[in-house]
Amino acid sequence: MRLTSNTTASSRLKVAAPEWTFEQINFVAVRRGVVVEDHLFNKLDRLSVQAGKKDQILAAHEQRICEAQDTIIRSYYQQIYGSSGADATTSIENIGGQVYV
Repeated sequence: MRLTSNTTASSRLKVAAPEWTFEQINFVAVRRGVVVEDHLFNKLDRLSVQAGKKDQILAAHEQRICEAQDTIIRSYYQQIYGSSGADATTSIENIGGQVYV
């Protein structure tokens, strides 16, 4: 098999280590950014993650989802209402933390 820039990482690994088996595990947020803890913990179990680290991973995952949603909302606000500065939060109300309305 010839490796090209279009070759997927899993294809490259299969060539490098044909005796290995590969499985794709996706970590996602469902509607409205909700994380289903059971699904996340089941995937972490499949990766043999220590029980004590699962809550830390869940918290970090939820934080990234909130940050991504914040970016989307800021972008939307800036596109719809415009902003005189580089930051769309200059003309909206900060209700705490990094939450703006």
